[in-house]
Amino acid sequence: MFLRQIFDPYLAQYAYLIGCQRTGEALIIDPERDIGRYQALAAENGLRITAVAETHIHADFVSGGREFARDAAVHLYLSAEGGPGWTYQWPQDRPHTHLLKHGDHFMVGNIRVEAIHTPGHTPEHLSYLITDLGGGADEPIALATGDFVFVGDVGRPDLLESAAGQKGVMEPSARRLQESLQERLTPYADYLQILPAHGAGSACGKALGAVPTTTLGYERRFNSALRLALSDRDAFVKDILSGQPEPPLYFATMKRVNRDGIAITGGVPTPARLDAQAFAALAADPALRILDTRNDRAEFDSAHVARAIHAPLHSPFFSTSAGSYLDESDRILLVIEHAEDADLAVRQLYRIGFDHVAGWITAADARQAGLMADAEPRIDFSAFDPARAVAEGEIIDVRTTAEFQHGHLAGARSFPYTRLRTRVGELPRSRRLYIHCGTGKRASLAASYLRSTGYDAVHVDGVCEECERIAQAEGAVH
Repeated sequence: MFLRQIFDPYLAQYAYLIGCQRTGEALIIDPERDIGRYQALAAENGLRITAVAETHIHADFVSGGREFARDAAVHLYLSAEGGPGWTYQWPQDRPHTHLLKHGDHFMVGNIRVEAIHTPGHTPEHLSYLITDLGGGADEPIALATGDFVFVGDVGRPDLLESAAGQKGVMEPSARRLQESLQERLTPYADYLQILPAHGAGSACGKALGAVPTTTLGYERRFNSALRLALSDRDAFVKDILSGQPEPPLYFATMKRVNRDGIAITGGVPTPARLDAQAFAALAADPALRILDTRNDRAEFDSAHVARAIHAPLHSPFFSTSAGSYLDESDRILLVIEHAEDADLAVRQLYRIGFDHVAGWITAADARQAGLMADAEPRIDFSAFDPARAVAEGEIIDVRTTAEFQHGHLAGARSFPYTRLRTRVGELPRSRRLYIHCGTGKRASLAASYLRSTGYDAVHVDGVCEECERIAQAEGAVH
């Protein structure tokens, strides 16, 4: 048996290639949309991908199942447990599509894969129990848990409500998750490997570990969410629903396209590198959106193309910024620090369903042509006077609601940066807005978005030590 984890560090996402080395057949679990890398890895190891399985309808990336399904010979394994509203629509009438119920199994060569219904994160969620029959095993080696169990955490049950807009499902989903954790894991030994779909940095949980895999026994001992689920149902429900970060806006779109199907494009787009004149001509159209992918926020603040939104490429904030401040139908221009990063930027946008990149320019070319004529007002927290800011304008705290409630500056208003686009109409255009977070990173994204839409926004950079002091004082009181 061959097992390899494939990691996307920008979305903190794991896919799994599982192959039978005797027959050369392989299964990919939870692939992203750019499937070439999985096919290449399989070929390098003498395997061919004959089957694709999804644990659930994903919210944070476009599934690669639809791309693999272009090959009619590939077997597609999806959940049939979702019920009305969360049943896969796009593969209907496709040959070799198998809709699985709890307890169903299939073979990949001499490897047995059993579907375990583990609802809670989503109603249709499946985990996959892997047994290497060809290696002589009669007990499972691993459980691919998707967003059911992570290293150090469990899947969040609120996304159907907080991201997809279904009302009144958050608490019932949390209770279903608790039941799944209590009932579905009981039969299995501590040595069972847990293969999660996400790691640290994902918005699909609030305390995911930065360890790639784990065992069921380890999680039984040290996963506080799992331990609470096994001991106190009501306390678990309360805990799992508190403190979850607001999801990026694009999550709702991913739920829809992964259920209904996204347009087949034939692969990752290859937009052209633009000279300054061509870039400027396109940038003059206010309908086009501009993403500046440089990582240094101080450099962005000091000089950037007018209307550019900061989306640092080499960080988890790239997909979050693009996915929260742009629409899937937007045409996009990119400012790239290094030419070799262009493919990565386009690929990361492609992975979250943003296909319309009109072209790109390097920051050096844009600077040399005089296109970086705009600057973002910036002040460091060490020089920031909150009382004066409230008198002159408004303080906008773009941390999560949970962080804000834990402690915030006097007079500040809470606008979590991932949901800012839905609430921008609540902000006054006649007053200066002072945008801050905990360290300056999220504030940079939010301030750039607000300025791109015409607001007078100041990026308050640096650590909010006053927020930390207030939070500590509040904790001491309680």
